[in-house]
Amino acid sequence: MNNGRFSISLHILTLLDRFPGELLSSEFLAGSININPVLVRKEISNLKKHGLVESKEGKTGGFSLGKPSKQIRLSDIYTAVRQAPILGQTKNDPNPKCLVGKQINKHLDDLYADAEDALVKKLGKTTLAEFTSRFS
Repeated sequence: MNNGRFSISLHILTLLDRFPGELLSSEFLAGSININPVLVRKEISNLKKHGLVESKEGKTGGFSLGKPSKQIRLSDIYTAVRQAPILGQTKNDPNPKCLVGKQINKHLDDLYADAEDALVKKLGKTTLAEFTSRFS
């Protein structure tokens, strides 16, 4: 998750929540995030697939939340953009004759799963509406 997708998506959704009833353009969103509008549209495409964003095509089109922000949990956003476990994955093939080596990957996998579960649980306690309310 060190690629920034969660922070970009949360920024997009927070802006959409701050402007209820309005359709925001990718250019407007990109200006706030300070990234290329193409990257915003890429993230919005993914958020639309998960029902978090709706769009209207055309000259007066733009983007809005796909459902009320009180119904969107930060864990929903994380799940929508998650590509790999937060701590990564075990990739090495340690020595099976070593006491530690033959067991390390299983224990690392358990540790990584526990950390991921704790993060999702923590994010699940906060709605987008609650997060947005921090901005005054």
